[in-house]
Parts: sequence; structure tokens; C-alpha cells
Amino acid sequence: MTGSSVSRASYHGGYSYISDFERFEKSLNGGASSELHGIRRDALSRFTQLGFPTTHHEEWKYTDVAPLASVPFKPIREEYQSRITENDIQELLLGNSSWPRITFVNGRYAGHLSIIHSLPRGVKVCNLSQALKDGDDVAHRHLAQYAEFGDSAFAALNTAFLKDGAFIHVPQNAVLNTPVHVLYVSTESAEEFVAHPRNLIVAGQNSQATVIESYMALSNARYFTNTVTEAVLGENAVMEHVKLQRESESAFHVGLTQVHQGRNSNFVSNSISIGGAFVRNNIFSVLDGEGAGCILNGLYIGTGKQLVDNHTTIDHAKPNCNSQELYKGILFGESKGVFNGKIIVRKDAQKTDARQTNKNLVLSDNAVIDTKPQLEIFANDVKCTHGATVGQMDPESLFYLRSRGIGWEEARDILMFAFAGEVVERTKVGLLQEKLHQAVQKHLKQGR
Repeated sequence: MTGSSVSRASYHGGYSYISDFERFEKSLNGGASSELHGIRRDALSRFTQLGFPTTHHEEWKYTDVAPLASVPFKPIREEYQSRITENDIQELLLGNSSWPRITFVNGRYAGHLSIIHSLPRGVKVCNLSQALKDGDDVAHRHLAQYAEFGDSAFAALNTAFLKDGAFIHVPQNAVLNTPVHVLYVSTESAEEFVAHPRNLIVAGQNSQATVIESYMALSNARYFTNTVTEAVLGENAVMEHVKLQRESESAFHVGLTQVHQGRNSNFVSNSISIGGAFVRNNIFSVLDGEGAGCILNGLYIGTGKQLVDNHTTIDHAKPNCNSQELYKGILFGESKGVFNGKIIVRKDAQKTDARQTNKNLVLSDNAVIDTKPQLEIFANDVKCTHGATVGQMDPESLFYLRSRGIGWEEARDILMFAFAGEVVERTKVGLLQEKLHQAVQKHLKQGR
């Protein structure tokens, strides 16, 4: 590292991560000479060059990361690992308790809380470090090949500390009839800690799968989750990805979901954010095969002084692809929401059909939403639309409900639940949809 690079990282609150990396490197023993560790070193070098972003960066102009960068989060030590039981996580499950599940507590794999059995032939679900240790060819071939860190300090930081997370491989022609739940649980710790989960999901040709990725808290501790998920879809693969972020009210959460889609593949994302003090969700999908389809659905609810920032990018790289996007926000108190949705249509991506909508309810005089839909079109035979709305409760709808004898508070709840429910109901699995409805309604009532 050059002196200028280190000083820049230090200036942006990153010096402690450099010393943490040195300790992390020593803990790898023989792994420090691997090809993967070369990628880690490159990522750390890039992080020291970038430093944490500021509001002068276009992608961060509405979000100040200073509150996060100023806290010296440390990797959690072994002695602070919490020993929780199956009973402790029952309320965190998003479906049937018998569904395949891989669980991490404070960023570390918890085998005693994981259920990995009764999988279709060839399907592999395990923790990533085990897959790498076993020499899994699919894991080695795809890991760190899609989530670029050249312009992203947080992706670089995650890659530098890449060690463990979930690995899911659904091979060619395989069908997962039940969802796989990737559960991250954070608990009380003696110090403010950081976790860098790395997930890899590979869906082979003609395969089908539903993956739930949830980040939940059993305490109100302050910690930092910096997560990256890479999802790769082969030709004709179908995947539904559900992400529920319900971190501690004091937590920081920065997440990247990077998707690479092959020919005629179909990817559906349902992202719901109802927790955390500082939240940034990035979803980037590259439609890199003709006929691919992508649907991004999102719901974010801000209460108190929460910040919830959603950035999405759909990159139409090949012709005859389609995408649909619906993001909705509900903001109370002094919360702040950000939506930045970008659709890119490359020069040769003719016959693209892309639609994007962002709708927001601002239910407090002190709540704020910054919304920025974007289209970058380099082809001439396309159908692309985008739009954003910001408003309050429809007074006519409220009047109609109240004229039917419904109280003001109940009428407002009905309209809020209906607004949010449009996103939740796009989840195809019935039991999962029910659990998400319950979580959203509980948070809305708390916000009210």
C-alpha cells in the first residue's frame, strides 16, 4: 500500500479495516497464497484508493455515509459468538420450519441452526467456505466474477474480507419445489462488530429455484452488515429472490445483489426493507442473453430517523429482453428515503421493453424522499417508460372509508396496508407471502 492510499483510507474512516485485514490474512494460513486471496488483496488496495464515498459522488449524493465511516467496527471475536438455539429463531423464519435453511449468527456459519437435507439430486446448499475447501468447481468458477469493486468501496471491502456466506447450486434441469432460506441473525455483542457475508447462487440451464435471503436481529445492538450476493442464471433458468432486511434499529446495512442472466432466463426480485438505522440496497442485473426477463419489486418503510436508500440498475445488454420495476416507499417521522433506478439499453439491445415505477407515501412533515428514475438508451427500437410519484393519503379514499363508519386511524391503516400489499403480494409462495404481510403490518403500526 502506498502512503497516499493509506492516508486516504484513514481520512475516510478506513484505516482500521487495513489493520483488520492484516490480522485476517494471518488467520488464513495456507489460504493466503491462493488465487482467491490475490483477489482479496486487489480489493483491499482498491478500497484504500477509493475510501468511503461522500455526497460529492453522484451515486451517493443523497446519502451521507459519515455516520457509518466514523465508527470503528471490528470483526467479531470468537469469544463473543452468541450460542442461540432453534427456539430463539422461530419468530425469524419466513415459512415452513422444514424448508432447507442455512443460518449465520453474527456473520458466522451456525450448523446447528441449519437444515440441509431432502434436496433434489445434484442440488447443493452449504456454507461458501466449505464449498471452497471441498474444491467445488462451480463455486471456484463463479465466485467474485460478477460483483465488480472498481467503483464501489463497499463491494471492495466485502471482497477484501470474503470468507463465508451461503453457496447454492441448482444444476441443469433441477427444480427446487420449496424455497431455500438463507438466514443471517445478529445478536448482542460486547463490541460493535462488522460482518461481510458473501453469497453465491448459481442456477443452471432450465433450472427453477426460490431463494429467501433475510437479515434479522435479536437485539438492538449497533453493528454493520456489508453483504454481497452474486446470482447467476443459465439459459432458461427461473429464479425468485426474496430479500427481507429487518436489522436492529441501531444497525448499518449495505447490500449488493449482482445478477447475471443468460438467454431466456427469468429473474424476479422482491426486496423489503423495514429495519436498520442506515440502509443502502443495491440491485444490479445484467440481461446478457437474448429473451431474458427481469422483474424488480421493492418496498421500503422508514420510521423515526431511519435512512433507507435503494439503488437499482437493469442493464439490457442483448436484444428482445424485457424488464419491469415497481418500488414503493412509506415514510414516517423524520425518516429519509432514496430511490435511484437506472435502466441502461445498450446499442445492440433492440426490441427492449422496459418499464419502471416508483411511488411514495410521505406521512410526516419532516420525512423526506429523493427519487431519481433514469433511462440511458443507446438503441432506437425500444419501448421504455419511467415515472415517480410522491404524495400523502388520498383524501377521497379516506373520506369513503370513514363514511362507512370506519375510524380515521383504521381507515389510514387499511390504505397503508393496501399500498404496501401490492409489492408483498408479488411474492409467489403463499406461506412466505403471509409471513411478509405480518412483518410489514407490524412495522407499519409501529411507524404510525
